[in-house]
Amino acid sequence: MGSNREAIEMGVRNAADIICASHQTVVLTGAGISTPSGIPDFRSPDSGLWGNYDPFEVASLSSFRYNPIRFYEWIRTLAGIVIQAQPNQAHYGIASLEELGFVQTVITQNIDGLHQRAGSKNVLQVHGSMESMSCVRCYKNFSAKRFISDYLENGTIPICPDCGGILKPDLVLMGEQMPAQTWLQAQDACKKCDLMIIAGSSLEVLPVAGLPMRALQNGAHLILINYSETYLDARADVVLHEDVAEIIPQIIKQINSERSGRCKR
Repeated sequence: MGSNREAIEMGVRNAADIICASHQTVVLTGAGISTPSGIPDFRSPDSGLWGNYDPFEVASLSSFRYNPIRFYEWIRTLAGIVIQAQPNQAHYGIASLEELGFVQTVITQNIDGLHQRAGSKNVLQVHGSMESMSCVRCYKNFSAKRFISDYLENGTIPICPDCGGILKPDLVLMGEQMPAQTWLQAQDACKKCDLMIIAGSSLEVLPVAGLPMRALQNGAHLILINYSETYLDARADVVLHEDVAEIIPQIIKQINSERSGRCKR
């Protein structure tokens, strides 16, 4: 136990040193950063969200077009959880690092909007968001707030008020392309960064899992904070298999203790 604690403390110090020495930092986050906020990793078999549904039958673009009602029956539980969730210390910590000038871009696979609610400004949601919806018929865009209460309380399927078409949440389903402009911005940020921090992502979902390789190919440092191992553990400068909501505040505390010295922005 003692040696593990010492290893964590050393990892935190090393991470703080690397962050202080970097000039263009990208943070890549996945489901693991939001699980402390009560949002399950809905791809995990034990989360319950896949328990009674085949993901290819409810969460693919083709299945939505064929049977949107089944999709809305499935995602209703997740939508209710996301609406009630609050940012945790990892979200607030990343926002603090951005405000202090240590983080320039946040790339997230999450659709919950918790980074923005915590105060992060430059957030690229490569898998889309649940905060807006688009009509599958006329393509007009709406805020989800207009429809969410009736949907969560009564199961009412969101319908376009202009043409009567079904509204689809602006999140990326299986078989659907990611938002092009957002994806291009994410790739560009990874090419230009000299540090990437991976927080709460197992790096298993393509093409996002390939973004760190773009950073590494350009000589960037890599800090990895995730409970489980990833394919890039051996390439990282610092690896911490711990809770991001506990580790990120520790890193910030270490940075703050050094700010009076050489760690400044």
